[in-house]
Order: sequence, then C-alpha cells, then structure tokens
Amino acid sequence: MRTFFLTASLLVGLSPMCMAAQVYKWVDEHGVTHFDAQPPQGREAETVVTPSAPASNPATRLPGSTVGDQQAIDKSVKKQVAEQQAQLKVFCEQARTNLAQLQNNPRLREDVDGEMRRLTDEQRQERTTETQRQIAENCQ
Repeated sequence: MRTFFLTASLLVGLSPMCMAAQVYKWVDEHGVTHFDAQPPQGREAETVVTPSAPASNPATRLPGSTVGDQQAIDKSVKKQVAEQQAQLKVFCEQARTNLAQLQNNPRLREDVDGEMRRLTDEQRQERTTETQRQIAENCQ
C-alpha cells in the first residue's frame, strides 16, 4: 500500500514536467498533421508553443481589473447586504408586534378612507395567518 501512494505521488509530482515538454508538429506525405514529443527523422517540424500556467496574481486573471477595484466592489456589496439585513430586521420586529396585537386584542380598528372601522373576527384571523406566514418566510 505504501508503494502505491509513493508511486501515485511521484506521478502527480512529475506530471507538470511532462506537460512542459517540447511539442513538434508536422504534416506527412498524405496530408495528415502529427504532433509528437520528438521531431520526425528527415522531415521539417515546427515547434508548438504550449501555453504556460496562469499567473498566480488574481489581478492578472481578470483583464482590466485590479485588486483595488475588486476590493471596492466587495465593500459595496457588503454594504448593500448589511442595509438589506437591517431593513429585514425592522420588518420582522414590526411583523411580530402586529402579530401580538392581532392575537391579543379582539377589538382592532383600521383606518379606511379616513373612517375608523372595527375588524371582524374573520378579517382578524386572515391577517393573523398572513402575518404568521410572512414571519415564517422572512424572519429567523
């Protein structure tokens, strides 16, 4: 078992060296294009330039982008998320307060066109159910 892991780690360790080998390209007498690690005997072969590994610097991976730009974007997104969380917290507090009023006060009134009207038991129950659903969906 130990030799298996040793062999596997050697293969993994040496694989980048194999990928960096010289590659030759040529066309035979039948018009077939060949690629090989060794040039053919008695034929002209062109050396193929293999692409190198990407740079480790993240700024070079994204054209036209710098680390500073990315940090500014990250800061902006974090600010938006914080604002949304604050708004959600206010909504949840208000919804819980409304739910407590709906459950504990049988004589609730609402303003309809400047006139105060009392909620019926059915309306109160519908609003209680809807408020509980909103709390369950949006609040933790």
